[in-house]
Order: sequence, then structure tokens, then C-alpha cells
Amino acid sequence: MIPFLDLATQHQSIRLELLQVLAEAIENAGFVGGPMVKGFEADFAHYVGTGFAIGVGSGTAALRLTLLSMGLTPGAGVITVPNTFIATVEAITQAGGRIEFVDCEPDTCLLDPNRLEAWLKQRFSSGPKEARPAAIIPVHLYGQCADMDAILELARRYELKVLEDAAQAHGATYRGRPAGSLGDAAAFSFYPGKNLGALGEAGAVTTNNPAITEQVRMLRDHGQRTKYYHVTEGYNERLDAIQAGFLKVKLKYLDGWNQKRAVVAAIYDGAFAGVNQVRPVTVSPHNVSCYHLYVIHVSNRDELQGQLKSKGIQTGLHYPVPLHLQECYAHLGFARGSFPNAEKSAGELLSLPIFPEMEPEEALRVATEVINFCQSL
Repeated sequence: MIPFLDLATQHQSIRLELLQVLAEAIENAGFVGGPMVKGFEADFAHYVGTGFAIGVGSGTAALRLTLLSMGLTPGAGVITVPNTFIATVEAITQAGGRIEFVDCEPDTCLLDPNRLEAWLKQRFSSGPKEARPAAIIPVHLYGQCADMDAILELARRYELKVLEDAAQAHGATYRGRPAGSLGDAAAFSFYPGKNLGALGEAGAVTTNNPAITEQVRMLRDHGQRTKYYHVTEGYNERLDAIQAGFLKVKLKYLDGWNQKRAVVAAIYDGAFAGVNQVRPVTVSPHNVSCYHLYVIHVSNRDELQGQLKSKGIQTGLHYPVPLHLQECYAHLGFARGSFPNAEKSAGELLSLPIFPEMEPEEALRVATEVINFCQSL
């Protein structure tokens, strides 16, 4: 069996450090807030290269609270891609915003700046002012950053806020700059399967903006600056102290783990080079991916997944139904064909096993099975 992800082995390698966090929390009764949270926030801000990091309860909370802290007004439009996890757009509606989709590029599966520019020109040249968007959420998908220079230039031109969805980009860089330091703010998820994963739910906001920082800190803690003095209504979205402690331990290993992921990705790249039936998602030259996922375009995707399963190889689908075609967003009125690149990708993308503890021979075995199947068609 080759698993899609092997968290048990990873955690076993640092088991004593993780148990020490738990022992410290029990000894000091430090379960909510306190030194563990502050320590991780300081370390993560330094790692990302921002002035602030604010720990919250999940990646979804990080997106929602940041949009609210950016001053999103009710009904204001927020642009993102339809090929992402639902949390990206849940956060928009939960913050009172209006979902606006722009299609992705076919090769990188990232937000297409050219389509974004055309969409913005059309929206700002006609129609009522209230139909104009207020913000953009570029999604750093699969471990690499969206084309942020192009997106930020458009955001400046049209006076839009930019919130990076960096849930899959821990340690990724864009033109040498870390994911999470590029926009007005960024949202990270530390769901256990992420490159930097907690042992439960957790998330963070990174930013250089003191006003966003203060607002997120209040909103995560029932709208209070100090205990029992509430500036506004807020939420219970505090980062659990024990999870913060676990993340502080694991952050030390993140770069090394990402380097091992890159080794696996390089093996896949080499094996698939020249194989016309297999097309890995393109990593842009200006990006260093953290390879949260290694994703390929293939025809007969479902049959290939079944074949690999029969050989003891687990795979994943990210994401088989684009959001504009989900039942919960039928009211938006999009039909099949509205976003052709996202729809085409949804039918042919397959995520192969990749994790730091994966052995080279395992990666070669996966690649060989993929190639054998595709060339047998």
C-alpha cells in the first residue's frame, strides 16, 4: 500500500516534542490563549515575513474574519476562482459578500490575470457602481502562488483589496517572496493534511496592516479588546493553545519537509517527461512550489484512479465538481460551460501521493503504474 498521505509516520518522528507540548499545557492549565499562541504567532509571522500573524480556529475563519476586517460591506463583490475548496467562497457569503467567479488558467489552474482584467474592464465600464467588486481572493492552489504581480497591479488600478488564500501554500514563494506576504492579508489553514498541519483544526491570518490585525484579534474573541469589554459582536474563533504549541514544534521542520516533497515531485516530473498522455499541472518559472499536492491531467481519470487503487496506490480528487456547478450555488445561475477551464480540469485532474516520508522507489512505482495505464489505452 502506498498511502496518499502518511501523517502517522511524520508525527511518530517528533512524538516526544508533541507530547511535551501536551504535558506543558496540562501542567500550566494553558488551554486558551497565552504563551503558546503568542509564541507560534511570532514564529509564523517571522517565517512568512509579515509584521503580524493572528491565530484563529480554522482556515475558513481566517478568510471570513479577514474579509470582515477589511471592511467588506453587505453585498460587495469578491472575486475568486470556481476551482477551489468551498471554504474560499463560504467565507465570502458568511462575511456578507457576493461571490464573483473568474476562470482559471488551463495549465497552472490558477486565477487567470488576463480573464480577470477583461472581467474588471467590463464590470467597471458598464452597470451600476454597486455591482463593482471590492476584493480579490487569489487561491494559491496545490502549493504554488497565483500571478500576484499581475493581480496586485489590477487591484491597485481598480482599488480592490487582495486576500491571499494560502491554505495550500505553506513555504511557497513567488519571485522570492513568501506566500502570505504578498497581498493586503492572507489566510492559512492548518488542517492536519496541510504541509504545516495541526493535530486538529487551526488557522491564521498574516498581514502587515495593524488595523486588520486589531480587528481580526477582536472578532476571533467575541469582539473584545480586553475581557468583558466588547467593541463589537464577534465570534468564538480563537486558536486552541495546544494546537498552537504543536504548530510551533512542526514549523521548525516545515522547510525540510517541503524539500522532501520537492524530491518526490522531481521524480514524478522526470518520469512523466515526454509522456504525452500525462500532463502535470504546470509550475510557473517565478514560483517555488511547496508541493502540497502533485496533480496531473489525464484522460480516463476515473479509470486510472480505479486501476491505481487495485494496485494499492491511494490518490485524491481536488476538486471533481467546480463550485459554480455545486447544488448549494445553483441560485447564482451559472450553467455548464460558464467557466470552461475549471470544468475541463475538474474532469481530468488526479492528485498523486506526495508526502515527506515517501521513498523514491514508491514515487517511481506510482509513476510507472500511471504510465503503464495511460499507454495501454
